[in-house]
Amino acid sequence: MFNWIFRLGIIVALLAFSLYSDTKPDVKTVSSGDGVEIAYISSGSGDIALIFIHGGYADKGYWHHQMKTFAANKMYRVIAVDLAGHGQSGTTRKKYSMKTFAGDVLAVLEKEQVKKAVLIGNSLGGPVALEVAAAKPDQVLGVVGVDTLNDFQRNPPAGYFMKLAQSVRKDFVAVMGKMAQSLFHGGTAYPLFPEYSQKMLKFPPEIAALLLESFEGYELSAAVKRVSCPIRCINGDTYPVQVEANRKIYQDFDAVILKETGHYPMLERPELFNRHLETILKEWTLGR
Repeated sequence: MFNWIFRLGIIVALLAFSLYSDTKPDVKTVSSGDGVEIAYISSGSGDIALIFIHGGYADKGYWHHQMKTFAANKMYRVIAVDLAGHGQSGTTRKKYSMKTFAGDVLAVLEKEQVKKAVLIGNSLGGPVALEVAAAKPDQVLGVVGVDTLNDFQRNPPAGYFMKLAQSVRKDFVAVMGKMAQSLFHGGTAYPLFPEYSQKMLKFPPEIAALLLESFEGYELSAAVKRVSCPIRCINGDTYPVQVEANRKIYQDFDAVILKETGHYPMLERPELFNRHLETILKEWTLGR
């Protein structure tokens, strides 16, 4: 009888732990510098905060594989942010820029009293991470770009992003649909394409256009030179990474290329991505 009760107690405890571990963290909010409400989630209790910054037309949910995995490591606290205009964050901002997006992340860092952080940014999140790192050099241990920061010297011709923004305003569905196809390895045949292309097509069209305009005139090479921490990338193989050329601008740069992977390595190949991210983190946090 005692053994039966003991075993039942163990089963109940395991079930409770399973339910608890799968529970989604509560959404928190903070006001950015311009008053826009920024939503984010936080898990774990480690001394080093991993700050996950999504790309354009995405949200904090794109990091769910990483949030669950790295929150289990007692060394880390994991935080995923919805930039203004995205996910559950406010949409009242009239003009977007890398600096205002960085302000969203900085507001979260301040509210959470983060002392040491690693910034992990996908696509748009890459330049945003650079701006945050430049603003907080004593807090940021390093920047991990995720299918971004491919070529520090690449500067599209003047007016390129303004024209693209106008095309989005003219025919949002066609432009965004074409963009979505280019982002996944294998395009529409990729298993994740239906779900995530629909997310893009539900994005507010005017904010999508304003977001594109925020890139106009932004010089990545200048942004990199304001940073003083290591920069690493975990990129897909759709867009070439100019490793040697990038190092001429910023010496402490390196990249891992995941073959047959598109714009979202953390979604497309999460286990491999997490292993590479863990390797980078150990390099920066060993002995802390």
